[in-house]
Amino acid sequence: MQTALPLSATSRREQDVAVYLAGAAAILTVVSIAAFEILMGLALVALLVSKQRLRFPPLLVPFGLFVLGTLASVAASGHARAGLPQVKKLYLYLLLALIVSTVRNMVQVRAIALGWALAASLSSAWGLEQFVRKYRAAEQAHKDFYLSYIADRITGFMGHWMTFSGHMMMALLIITAIVFFSSDRHGTAWLIAGGAVIGAGLIVAETRSMWLGAAVGGVYLVCFYRRWVVLAVPAALALLLLANPFELRNRALSIYRPHGEVDSNAHRAVTRRVGWEMVKAHPWLGLGPEQIGPQFEQYIPADVPRPLPDGYYGHLHNIYLQFAAERGVPTMLALMWMLGQALLDFARALRRLERSRRAGDEGRDDAGGGARWMLHAAIAVTISILVAGFFEYNLGDSEVLAMFLAVLGCGYVAVGSVKPDSRAV
Repeated sequence: MQTALPLSATSRREQDVAVYLAGAAAILTVVSIAAFEILMGLALVALLVSKQRLRFPPLLVPFGLFVLGTLASVAASGHARAGLPQVKKLYLYLLLALIVSTVRNMVQVRAIALGWALAASLSSAWGLEQFVRKYRAAEQAHKDFYLSYIADRITGFMGHWMTFSGHMMMALLIITAIVFFSSDRHGTAWLIAGGAVIGAGLIVAETRSMWLGAAVGGVYLVCFYRRWVVLAVPAALALLLLANPFELRNRALSIYRPHGEVDSNAHRAVTRRVGWEMVKAHPWLGLGPEQIGPQFEQYIPADVPRPLPDGYYGHLHNIYLQFAAERGVPTMLALMWMLGQALLDFARALRRLERSRRAGDEGRDDAGGGARWMLHAAIAVTISILVAGFFEYNLGDSEVLAMFLAVLGCGYVAVGSVKPDSRAV
Protein backbone atom coordinates (compact mmCIF):
# COMPACT_ATOMS: atom_id res chain seq x y z
CA MET A 1 0.00 0.00 0.00
CA GLN A 2 1.45 3.37 -1.02
CA THR A 3 1.58 6.36 1.34
CA ALA A 4 -0.59 9.30 0.31
CA LEU A 5 1.05 12.69 -0.24
CA PRO A 6 0.23 15.56 2.16
CA LEU A 7 -3.05 17.28 1.35
CA SER A 8 -4.10 20.91 1.44
CA ALA A 9 -7.09 21.83 3.66
CA THR A 10 -9.33 22.06 0.59
CA SER A 11 -8.19 18.73 -0.79
CA ARG A 12 -8.63 17.15 2.64
CA ARG A 13 -12.24 18.32 2.73
CA GLU A 14 -12.82 16.94 -0.75
CA GLN A 15 -11.28 13.63 0.21
CA ASP A 16 -13.48 13.54 3.33
CA VAL A 17 -16.48 13.93 1.03
CA ALA A 18 -15.13 11.08 -1.10
CA VAL A 19 -14.80 8.89 2.00
CA TYR A 20 -18.38 9.54 3.09
CA LEU A 21 -19.73 8.99 -0.41
CA ALA A 22 -17.71 5.81 -0.93
CA GLY A 23 -18.81 4.43 2.43
CA ALA A 24 -22.44 5.28 1.77
CA ALA A 25 -22.20 3.72 -1.68
CA ALA A 26 -20.81 0.50 -0.19
CA ILE A 27 -23.66 0.33 2.33
CA LEU A 28 -26.30 1.04 -0.30
CA THR A 29 -25.32 -2.09 -2.22
CA VAL A 30 -27.72 -3.83 0.19
CA VAL A 31 -30.52 -1.33 -0.46
CA SER A 32 -30.57 0.00 -4.04
CA ILE A 33 -28.23 -0.59 -6.96
CA ALA A 34 -29.32 2.67 -8.60
CA ALA A 35 -28.55 4.76 -5.49
CA PHE A 36 -25.24 2.90 -5.10
CA GLU A 37 -24.13 3.69 -8.66
CA ILE A 38 -25.00 7.38 -8.27
CA LEU A 39 -23.08 7.72 -5.00
CA MET A 40 -20.16 5.74 -6.38
CA GLY A 41 -19.96 8.11 -9.34
CA LEU A 42 -20.07 11.13 -7.03
CA ALA A 43 -17.36 9.61 -4.83
CA LEU A 44 -15.10 9.11 -7.85
CA VAL A 45 -15.64 12.73 -8.87
CA ALA A 46 -14.86 13.94 -5.33
CA LEU A 47 -11.69 11.84 -5.27
CA LEU A 48 -10.53 13.23 -8.60
CA VAL A 49 -11.25 16.80 -7.47
CA SER A 50 -9.17 16.19 -4.34
CA LYS A 51 -6.27 15.37 -6.70
CA GLN A 52 -5.67 12.05 -4.98
CA ARG A 53 -4.69 9.21 -7.28
CA LEU A 54 -7.10 6.30 -7.65
CA ARG A 55 -5.15 3.36 -6.22
CA PHE A 56 -5.88 -0.28 -6.94
CA PRO A 57 -4.88 -3.08 -4.53
CA PRO A 58 -2.11 -5.45 -5.68
CA LEU A 59 -4.47 -7.30 -8.02
CA LEU A 60 -3.85 -5.34 -11.20
CA VAL A 61 -2.22 -8.16 -13.17
CA PRO A 62 -5.02 -10.75 -12.78
CA PHE A 63 -7.71 -8.07 -13.00
CA GLY A 64 -6.11 -6.62 -16.12
CA LEU A 65 -6.05 -10.10 -17.71
CA PHE A 66 -9.72 -10.55 -16.76
CA VAL A 67 -10.61 -7.25 -18.44
CA LEU A 68 -8.53 -8.04 -21.54
CA GLY A 69 -10.09 -11.49 -21.76
CA THR A 70 -13.57 -10.00 -21.51
CA LEU A 71 -12.87 -7.45 -24.24
CA ALA A 72 -11.27 -10.09 -26.49
CA SER A 73 -14.28 -12.34 -26.00
CA VAL A 74 -16.65 -9.51 -26.92
CA ALA A 75 -14.62 -8.69 -30.04
CA ALA A 76 -14.40 -12.31 -31.19
CA SER A 77 -18.00 -13.25 -30.46
CA GLY A 78 -19.60 -11.54 -33.44
CA HIS A 79 -22.17 -10.10 -31.02
CA ALA A 80 -20.30 -7.10 -29.64
CA ARG A 81 -23.39 -4.97 -29.14
CA ALA A 82 -25.10 -7.71 -27.13
CA GLY A 83 -22.01 -8.06 -24.93
CA LEU A 84 -21.78 -4.38 -23.97
CA PRO A 85 -23.73 -4.79 -20.69
CA GLN A 86 -20.95 -7.02 -19.35
CA VAL A 87 -18.32 -4.50 -20.47
CA LYS A 88 -20.23 -1.75 -18.66
CA LYS A 89 -20.41 -3.94 -15.55
CA LEU A 90 -16.61 -3.72 -15.28
CA TYR A 91 -17.31 -0.24 -13.91
CA LEU A 92 -18.36 -1.87 -10.65
CA TYR A 93 -14.80 -3.06 -10.08
CA LEU A 94 -13.78 0.56 -9.58
CA LEU A 95 -15.48 0.29 -6.18
CA LEU A 96 -12.59 -1.90 -5.03
CA ALA A 97 -10.11 0.83 -5.96
CA LEU A 98 -12.38 3.56 -4.58
CA ILE A 99 -12.54 1.96 -1.13
CA VAL A 100 -8.77 1.44 -1.03
CA SER A 101 -8.16 5.03 -2.20
CA THR A 102 -10.51 6.79 0.21
CA VAL A 103 -11.00 4.77 3.40
CA ARG A 104 -8.10 5.61 5.69
CA ASN A 105 -8.39 3.48 8.81
CA MET A 106 -10.24 0.72 10.62
CA VAL A 107 -12.58 3.18 12.33
CA GLN A 108 -14.03 4.02 8.93
CA VAL A 109 -14.06 0.35 7.90
CA ARG A 110 -16.01 -0.50 11.05
CA ALA A 111 -18.49 2.28 10.27
CA ILE A 112 -19.11 0.71 6.83
CA ALA A 113 -19.52 -2.72 8.42
CA LEU A 114 -22.03 -1.36 10.93
CA GLY A 115 -23.88 0.25 8.04
CA TRP A 116 -24.06 -3.12 6.32
CA ALA A 117 -25.33 -4.69 9.53
CA LEU A 118 -28.08 -2.08 9.87
CA ALA A 119 -29.12 -2.16 6.20
CA ALA A 120 -29.12 -5.97 6.09
CA SER A 121 -31.10 -6.17 9.34
CA LEU A 122 -33.77 -3.86 7.93
CA SER A 123 -33.85 -5.77 4.63
CA SER A 124 -34.16 -9.07 6.50
CA ALA A 125 -36.89 -7.70 8.77
CA TRP A 126 -38.83 -6.66 5.67
CA GLY A 127 -38.17 -10.07 4.18
CA LEU A 128 -39.52 -11.79 7.30
CA GLU A 129 -42.69 -9.70 7.03
CA GLN A 130 -42.98 -10.84 3.41
CA PHE A 131 -42.56 -14.44 4.59
CA VAL A 132 -45.39 -14.15 7.10
CA ARG A 133 -47.70 -12.75 4.42
CA LYS A 134 -46.79 -15.53 1.99
CA TYR A 135 -47.30 -18.19 4.65
CA ARG A 136 -50.74 -16.85 5.59
CA ALA A 137 -51.74 -16.50 1.94
CA ALA A 138 -50.86 -20.17 1.30
CA GLU A 139 -52.87 -21.22 4.36
CA GLN A 140 -55.91 -19.20 3.33
CA ALA A 141 -55.74 -20.58 -0.22
CA HIS A 142 -55.29 -24.14 1.14
CA LYS A 143 -52.14 -24.55 -0.93
CA ASP A 144 -49.08 -26.61 -0.13
CA PHE A 145 -46.82 -23.93 1.35
CA TYR A 146 -43.55 -25.49 0.17
CA LEU A 147 -44.64 -25.86 -3.43
CA SER A 148 -46.09 -22.36 -3.62
CA TYR A 149 -43.23 -20.67 -1.75
CA ILE A 150 -40.14 -22.04 -3.54
CA ALA A 151 -41.16 -20.33 -6.78
CA ASP A 152 -41.87 -16.99 -5.05
CA ARG A 153 -39.61 -16.47 -2.03
CA ILE A 154 -38.78 -13.43 0.06
CA THR A 155 -36.59 -10.71 -1.44
CA GLY A 156 -36.18 -8.04 1.26
CA PHE A 157 -35.17 -4.77 -0.39
CA MET A 158 -33.97 -6.59 -3.50
CA GLY A 159 -35.79 -7.90 -6.57
CA HIS A 160 -34.83 -11.56 -6.26
CA TRP A 161 -34.29 -14.03 -3.43
CA MET A 162 -30.84 -14.95 -4.74
CA THR A 163 -29.66 -11.36 -4.41
CA PHE A 164 -31.26 -11.01 -0.99
CA SER A 165 -29.69 -14.27 0.22
CA GLY A 166 -26.25 -13.29 -1.10
CA HIS A 167 -26.40 -10.04 0.85
CA MET A 168 -27.60 -11.76 4.03
CA MET A 169 -24.84 -14.37 3.73
CA MET A 170 -22.10 -11.74 3.53
CA ALA A 171 -23.59 -9.48 6.20
CA LEU A 172 -24.00 -12.38 8.63
CA LEU A 173 -20.37 -13.43 8.20
CA ILE A 174 -19.16 -9.84 8.70
CA ILE A 175 -21.18 -9.49 11.90
CA THR A 176 -19.89 -12.84 13.15
CA ALA A 177 -16.29 -11.77 12.49
CA ILE A 178 -16.80 -8.53 14.44
CA VAL A 179 -18.36 -10.35 17.39
CA PHE A 180 -15.63 -13.02 17.42
CA PHE A 181 -12.49 -11.01 16.72
CA SER A 182 -12.96 -7.28 17.35
CA SER A 183 -11.44 -5.84 20.51
CA ASP A 184 -14.00 -3.02 20.38
CA ARG A 185 -17.00 -4.48 22.21
CA HIS A 186 -19.26 -1.42 21.86
CA GLY A 187 -22.64 -2.37 20.42
CA THR A 188 -21.94 -6.11 20.47
CA ALA A 189 -25.41 -6.90 21.83
CA TRP A 190 -27.01 -4.94 18.99
CA LEU A 191 -24.81 -6.70 16.46
CA ILE A 192 -25.84 -10.09 17.82
CA ALA A 193 -29.50 -9.07 17.65
CA GLY A 194 -29.05 -7.85 14.08
CA GLY A 195 -27.22 -11.04 13.20
CA ALA A 196 -30.12 -13.08 14.54
CA VAL A 197 -32.56 -11.18 12.31
CA ILE A 198 -30.28 -11.54 9.31
CA GLY A 199 -29.75 -15.24 10.02
CA ALA A 200 -33.50 -15.79 10.25
CA GLY A 201 -33.98 -14.04 6.91
CA LEU A 202 -31.25 -16.16 5.30
CA ILE A 203 -32.81 -19.35 6.63
CA VAL A 204 -36.38 -18.68 5.52
CA ALA A 205 -35.22 -17.46 2.09
CA GLU A 206 -34.43 -21.17 1.57
CA THR A 207 -31.63 -20.53 -0.93
CA ARG A 208 -29.54 -23.67 -0.64
CA SER A 209 -26.39 -22.33 -2.32
CA MET A 210 -26.24 -19.41 0.12
CA TRP A 211 -26.92 -21.72 3.04
CA LEU A 212 -23.90 -23.74 2.02
CA GLY A 213 -21.72 -20.68 1.45
CA ALA A 214 -22.68 -19.22 4.83
CA ALA A 215 -22.06 -22.58 6.53
CA VAL A 216 -18.56 -22.99 5.08
CA GLY A 217 -17.65 -19.36 5.78
CA GLY A 218 -19.08 -19.69 9.28
CA VAL A 219 -17.09 -22.85 9.99
CA TYR A 220 -13.92 -20.99 8.94
CA LEU A 221 -14.67 -18.21 11.46
CA VAL A 222 -15.56 -20.64 14.23
CA CYS A 223 -12.35 -22.61 13.68
CA PHE A 224 -10.26 -19.51 14.30
CA TYR A 225 -12.41 -18.35 17.22
CA ARG A 226 -12.96 -21.51 19.28
CA ARG A 227 -12.13 -24.66 17.36
CA TRP A 228 -14.09 -26.90 19.70
CA VAL A 229 -17.30 -24.97 18.90
CA VAL A 230 -17.24 -26.57 15.44
CA LEU A 231 -18.42 -29.75 17.14
CA ALA A 232 -21.62 -27.98 18.15
CA VAL A 233 -22.48 -26.99 14.55
CA PRO A 234 -23.83 -30.42 13.47
CA ALA A 235 -25.91 -30.61 16.65
CA ALA A 236 -27.39 -27.15 16.01
CA LEU A 237 -28.25 -28.06 12.43
CA ALA A 238 -29.79 -31.36 13.54
CA LEU A 239 -31.99 -29.55 16.07
CA LEU A 240 -33.12 -27.07 13.41
CA LEU A 241 -34.03 -29.85 11.00
CA LEU A 242 -35.74 -31.82 13.76
CA ALA A 243 -37.88 -28.85 14.74
CA ASN A 244 -38.52 -28.26 11.02
CA PRO A 245 -40.05 -24.77 11.20
CA PHE A 246 -41.85 -23.86 7.98
CA GLU A 247 -40.80 -27.15 6.38
CA LEU A 248 -37.10 -26.28 6.29
CA ARG A 249 -36.24 -29.97 6.48
CA ASN A 250 -37.92 -30.50 3.11
CA ARG A 251 -35.72 -27.85 1.53
CA ALA A 252 -32.55 -29.26 3.07
CA LEU A 253 -33.37 -32.82 1.98
CA SER A 254 -34.20 -31.59 -1.51
CA ILE A 255 -30.44 -31.40 -2.15
CA TYR A 256 -30.56 -35.14 -2.86
CA ARG A 257 -34.32 -35.82 -2.80
CA PRO A 258 -35.97 -33.08 -4.88
CA HIS A 259 -39.68 -32.43 -5.13
CA GLY A 260 -39.91 -32.90 -8.88
CA GLU A 261 -38.91 -29.80 -10.85
CA VAL A 262 -39.78 -27.40 -8.03
CA ASP A 263 -36.30 -27.66 -6.50
CA SER A 264 -34.38 -27.02 -9.75
CA ASN A 265 -32.01 -29.97 -9.31
CA ALA A 266 -32.77 -31.35 -12.77
CA HIS A 267 -32.58 -27.87 -14.28
CA ARG A 268 -29.12 -27.29 -12.78
CA ALA A 269 -27.94 -30.68 -14.05
CA VAL A 270 -28.88 -29.62 -17.58
CA THR A 271 -27.10 -26.26 -17.30
CA ARG A 272 -23.93 -27.99 -16.06
CA ARG A 273 -23.90 -30.38 -19.00
CA VAL A 274 -24.59 -27.63 -21.52
CA GLY A 275 -21.96 -25.41 -19.93
CA TRP A 276 -19.36 -28.14 -20.27
CA GLU A 277 -20.24 -28.60 -23.94
CA MET A 278 -19.80 -24.86 -24.47
CA VAL A 279 -16.41 -24.86 -22.75
CA LYS A 280 -15.20 -27.79 -24.85
CA ALA A 281 -16.30 -26.07 -28.06
CA HIS A 282 -14.87 -22.62 -27.19
CA PRO A 283 -12.15 -23.01 -24.53
CA TRP A 284 -10.09 -19.90 -25.31
CA LEU A 285 -12.50 -16.98 -25.78
CA GLY A 286 -15.87 -18.53 -25.03
CA LEU A 287 -19.13 -17.75 -26.78
CA GLY A 288 -19.00 -14.10 -25.79
CA PRO A 289 -20.69 -12.17 -22.96
CA GLU A 290 -24.49 -12.43 -22.92
CA GLN A 291 -24.40 -15.36 -25.39
CA ILE A 292 -25.18 -18.25 -23.04
CA GLY A 293 -28.95 -17.80 -23.25
CA PRO A 294 -29.25 -17.09 -27.00
CA GLN A 295 -27.05 -20.07 -27.94
CA PHE A 296 -28.12 -22.48 -25.21
CA GLU A 297 -30.21 -24.73 -27.46
CA GLN A 298 -27.27 -25.40 -29.80
CA TYR A 299 -25.24 -27.11 -27.07
CA ILE A 300 -27.84 -29.35 -25.43
CA PRO A 301 -26.55 -32.95 -25.59
CA ALA A 302 -28.71 -35.28 -27.67
CA ASP A 303 -29.48 -37.56 -24.70
CA VAL A 304 -31.06 -34.78 -22.61
CA PRO A 305 -34.84 -35.42 -22.48
CA ARG A 306 -37.23 -32.81 -23.89
CA PRO A 307 -38.98 -30.71 -22.81
CA LEU A 308 -36.30 -29.29 -20.55
CA PRO A 309 -37.00 -29.03 -16.82
CA ASP A 310 -38.53 -25.77 -15.63
CA GLY A 311 -35.96 -23.10 -14.83
CA TYR A 312 -34.02 -20.13 -16.10
CA TYR A 313 -31.57 -20.93 -18.91
CA GLY A 314 -30.16 -17.44 -19.49
CA HIS A 315 -26.99 -18.33 -17.56
CA LEU A 316 -25.36 -21.48 -16.18
CA HIS A 317 -25.92 -21.00 -12.42
CA ASN A 318 -22.21 -21.61 -11.79
CA ILE A 319 -19.52 -18.93 -11.84
CA TYR A 320 -16.78 -21.29 -13.01
CA LEU A 321 -18.70 -22.71 -15.96
CA GLN A 322 -20.31 -19.35 -16.72
CA PHE A 323 -17.09 -17.35 -17.07
CA ALA A 324 -15.31 -20.20 -18.88
CA ALA A 325 -18.16 -20.77 -21.35
CA GLU A 326 -18.85 -17.07 -21.84
CA ARG A 327 -15.33 -15.59 -21.91
CA GLY A 328 -12.96 -18.56 -22.11
CA VAL A 329 -11.03 -20.64 -19.62
CA PRO A 330 -8.06 -18.20 -19.38
CA THR A 331 -10.38 -15.33 -18.42
CA MET A 332 -12.11 -17.45 -15.80
CA LEU A 333 -8.73 -18.46 -14.38
CA ALA A 334 -7.65 -14.79 -14.29
CA LEU A 335 -10.66 -13.99 -12.10
CA MET A 336 -9.89 -16.96 -9.84
CA TRP A 337 -6.27 -15.79 -9.65
CA MET A 338 -7.49 -12.39 -8.54
CA LEU A 339 -9.67 -13.83 -5.78
CA GLY A 340 -7.03 -16.36 -4.76
CA GLN A 341 -4.45 -13.57 -4.52
CA ALA A 342 -6.80 -11.58 -2.29
CA LEU A 343 -7.21 -14.59 0.01
CA LEU A 344 -3.44 -15.02 0.15
CA ASP A 345 -2.89 -11.33 0.94
CA PHE A 346 -5.46 -11.40 3.75
CA ALA A 347 -3.98 -14.59 5.22
CA ARG A 348 -0.45 -13.14 5.11
CA ALA A 349 -1.63 -9.98 6.89
CA LEU A 350 -3.23 -12.12 9.59
CA ARG A 351 0.05 -13.99 10.08
CA ARG A 352 1.94 -10.69 10.40
CA LEU A 353 -0.64 -9.52 12.87
CA GLU A 354 -0.28 -12.66 14.98
CA ARG A 355 3.49 -12.23 15.05
CA SER A 356 3.08 -8.63 16.21
CA ARG A 357 0.64 -9.67 18.91
CA ARG A 358 2.98 -12.36 20.18
CA ALA A 359 5.75 -9.76 20.25
CA GLY A 360 3.51 -7.40 22.21
CA ASP A 361 3.47 -4.79 19.46
CA GLU A 362 0.19 -4.38 17.57
CA GLY A 363 1.32 -1.08 16.05
CA ARG A 364 -1.32 0.64 13.96
CA ASP A 365 -3.66 -2.31 14.26
CA ASP A 366 -5.22 -0.88 17.45
CA ALA A 367 -7.38 1.61 15.53
CA GLY A 368 -11.11 0.84 15.55
CA GLY A 369 -10.77 -2.49 17.35
CA GLY A 370 -8.03 -3.81 15.07
CA ALA A 371 -7.82 -5.26 11.61
CA ARG A 372 -8.20 -8.88 12.70
CA TRP A 373 -11.97 -9.00 12.41
CA MET A 374 -11.98 -7.44 8.93
CA LEU A 375 -9.29 -9.76 7.61
CA HIS A 376 -11.20 -12.78 8.89
CA ALA A 377 -14.44 -11.33 7.51
CA ALA A 378 -12.91 -10.78 4.06
CA ILE A 379 -11.59 -14.35 3.97
CA ALA A 380 -14.90 -15.84 5.15
CA VAL A 381 -16.93 -13.80 2.65
CA THR A 382 -14.62 -14.72 -0.23
CA ILE A 383 -14.83 -18.40 0.69
CA SER A 384 -18.62 -18.20 0.89
CA ILE A 385 -18.86 -16.54 -2.53
CA LEU A 386 -16.62 -19.16 -4.11
CA VAL A 387 -18.54 -22.04 -2.51
CA ALA A 388 -22.00 -20.66 -3.34
CA GLY A 389 -20.69 -19.93 -6.84
CA PHE A 390 -20.65 -23.64 -7.59
CA PHE A 391 -24.45 -23.51 -7.61
CA GLU A 392 -25.30 -19.95 -8.61
CA TYR A 393 -23.92 -17.21 -10.87
CA ASN A 394 -23.61 -14.88 -7.88
CA LEU A 395 -20.80 -12.73 -9.32
CA GLY A 396 -23.06 -11.93 -12.26
CA ASP A 397 -25.52 -10.23 -9.90
CA SER A 398 -24.56 -6.53 -9.79
CA GLU A 399 -25.80 -5.99 -6.23
CA VAL A 400 -23.97 -9.03 -4.86
CA LEU A 401 -20.83 -8.27 -6.88
CA ALA A 402 -20.78 -4.66 -5.66
CA MET A 403 -21.03 -5.61 -1.98
CA PHE A 404 -18.41 -8.32 -2.43
CA LEU A 405 -15.97 -5.87 -4.06
CA ALA A 406 -16.56 -3.42 -1.21
CA VAL A 407 -15.72 -6.19 1.27
CA LEU A 408 -12.51 -6.95 -0.63
CA GLY A 409 -11.65 -3.24 -0.60
CA CYS A 410 -12.19 -3.05 3.17
CA GLY A 411 -10.03 -6.16 3.51
CA TYR A 412 -7.18 -4.39 1.73
CA VAL A 413 -7.59 -1.35 4.00
CA ALA A 414 -7.12 -3.80 6.88
CA VAL A 415 -4.02 -5.22 5.16
CA GLY A 416 -2.59 -1.70 4.97
CA SER A 417 -3.28 -1.10 8.67
CA VAL A 418 -1.20 -4.07 9.79
CA LYS A 419 2.36 -3.20 10.74
CA PRO A 420 4.85 -4.65 8.22
CA ASP A 421 6.65 -7.78 9.33
CA SER A 422 10.01 -6.73 10.74
CA ARG A 423 11.54 -9.96 9.41
CA ALA A 424 10.62 -9.10 5.81
CA VAL A 425 13.56 -8.34 3.51
